[in-house]
Amino acid sequence: MTQVVLATHNAHKVAEFQAIVARVRPDLEVVSYDGPEPVEDGVTFAENAMIKARAAAAHTGLPAMADDSGICVDVLGGAPGVFSAYWAGHAKDAVANLDLLLDQLSDIRDPHRGARFVSTIAVVVPGGAEQVVEGAWPGRLATSRAGAGGFGYDPIFIPEGSDRTVAEWSPEEKNAQSHRARAFESLTGILTTL
Repeated sequence: MTQVVLATHNAHKVAEFQAIVARVRPDLEVVSYDGPEPVEDGVTFAENAMIKARAAAAHTGLPAMADDSGICVDVLGGAPGVFSAYWAGHAKDAVANLDLLLDQLSDIRDPHRGARFVSTIAVVVPGGAEQVVEGAWPGRLATSRAGAGGFGYDPIFIPEGSDRTVAEWSPEEKNAQSHRARAFESLTGILTTL
């Protein structure tokens, strides 16, 4: 089995990637990253994903994948976007981030609550190829939390065509349709070299 390191210390992302990759490439083993966290000073999802993937590949010597993702809200001009994890400050407090976003949108009614989850995945093969792909999952934001599953902004994101938040979906439903699954499907070219 070929190992690919996922450049994150987020256990939720590791589990989600393991499930997504297993559906498409069961011969790849996604392993967690235990190295230093690089400074994510890019201003786009692509820049930050590549910073993390290059750091993980250099540290481990393994092919590395990194995801930089977030929620982009139409009425906020695409914010929080690349700042999704830090929306309420540098503590990376998911509950505070969600509370702040709900508060900022408290007077906004449908149909003006459009949003999309975006995932940009970078893959770096040490001494070899690099690739960046993006997946988007359109939907809208609920006015309050619903569901106990998922993480991050999942309790308020309702995907297009659904009447439930992602936090009310099963992990299998989410992993089949999410922004990360959509981005990963575009990686088939570089993954054939592993």
